[in-house]
Amino acid sequence: MSVLRWIVPALLCLALVACGPPKKSVFPPTVTVQQLTVLPGGQWQLTVRIQNNSYSSMDFSVLEGSMQVAELMPIRLHASFKRDIPAFAGDVIQLDVLPTAAMTQTLQAVAAKGSRGSLPYRIGGSARAQPEQEDAPRDFDFSGKDWLSPVPGMPGTFR
Repeated sequence: MSVLRWIVPALLCLALVACGPPKKSVFPPTVTVQQLTVLPGGQWQLTVRIQNNSYSSMDFSVLEGSMQVAELMPIRLHASFKRDIPAFAGDVIQLDVLPTAAMTQTLQAVAAKGSRGSLPYRIGGSARAQPEQEDAPRDFDFSGKDWLSPVPGMPGTFR
């Protein structure tokens, strides 16, 4: 009887603890360049993919960072936007950037090689987002590197 006296209150406490809302884990996003298009004036239009790696949706609003092509001087990336990205999903934004002359020459050399050409890039910075269960947005750092290659049949387009 004395064992039952302790088991019942313990089970009731466990049941009350389980009633609270579950806390969803929040992780930094992955940011990559999905496509680079050379515009007629020489600017580059970047299609940047933001992948939400969290267990809850997040409201993204600002991307601040830099992109380095090959080992050349990095260029600044900045965009203000509004994207509600569900858990484990991604969405894209478009940024227009002005490359340096050296970056333009390097991209032209890669384009001349056709499908054999590829260009390494690095991207890094922070993305401001508000997780679903939080009251205020916060900055999440991101960094990554990948390659861009010419798209066959689409001059001036790299993926």
